[in-house]
Amino acid sequence: MQEQKPPVQVTQMLQRRFGVLFHHDPHRHVPVNVNAVQKEEQEEGGFNTLLAVWLTQHVGSMWTAYTFVILAVIGLFAILGLLSPIVALLVAWTSQTLIQLVLLPVIMVGQNVLGRKSELLAEEQFKTTMSTYHDIEEIMKHLSAQDSELLHQTKMLIHLLEKNGITLQQLQTEGATTSHLVDPFTQPQATGDVSATAAPAATEKQNT
Repeated sequence: MQEQKPPVQVTQMLQRRFGVLFHHDPHRHVPVNVNAVQKEEQEEGGFNTLLAVWLTQHVGSMWTAYTFVILAVIGLFAILGLLSPIVALLVAWTSQTLIQLVLLPVIMVGQNVLGRKSELLAEEQFKTTMSTYHDIEEIMKHLSAQDSELLHQTKMLIHLLEKNGITLQQLQTEGATTSHLVDPFTQPQATGDVSATAAPAATEKQNT
């Protein structure tokens, strides 16, 4: 005897149902270490970039402030005549020419290099936020697919019950749908309470 094969539509439905319920499309962003990226960019910048960063970091320190205070005091002594007038000219040239024309542009370059970290961090945070938003959307789509599948299976079960002559009202009256939700410990407790209340009543009847 030849085996009866299921219809083509049923076979396709089973393949579709028992296949992948939801196809996840992962986000293409891969998290990166901003500190490592910044360090790599500084190394690629060469000696000029490293020198600008070093001067910027060290000029913005209290030791540099102390040095400028000493330079200002030396200039004051030169103006008062305690030192040679040449010292006053050197102090004026150092403070007005050297620092302003040389050191300030170097500091600006160093600030631009160090500020690059903020740009990289903001870009990484934006990409991470978009990746998180994409994952949330994928989760919602997955839950929606599960809800659709559960509803479909529920309709199939109801249809099978109706084909067999069983209605939901019969299941509810028999307690098949709600009895398993009742706490099993409530019933013994109730019987225990009944027995406990029945015992004093029995003793009272014996005494009378």
